[in-house]
Amino acid sequence: MLAATAAVAAHAGWGVAPFWPFFFIGPVMFLIIVALLITLIVRRRRSWGGPWQAAPGGGAPWAHGAQSRSAEQILADRFARGDVDETEYRARLEVLRANRPEA
Repeated sequence: MLAATAAVAAHAGWGVAPFWPFFFIGPVMFLIIVALLITLIVRRRRSWGGPWQAAPGGGAPWAHGAQSRSAEQILADRFARGDVDETEYRARLEVLRANRPEA
């Protein structure tokens, strides 16, 4: 019975030969997906700015843009735009300078 089943399977094309590409497609697809994920992660970290990249102006790597400006600079900009009047500017500047951490 076993020999008859093997003969029918071999004759009908159900042997191992027609399925050989599928043994390579799975691992190859897995490697492609892993490579794409690694590439995307590396590119995303570079665009975020990793620890190997210095921030503009020589500050900390995570301090970009408005975060790297001091509170006094931000207050001065608001005063220059007219968001804050002179009395409020001077009061806030005095508070900022009084609460400045000792370096």
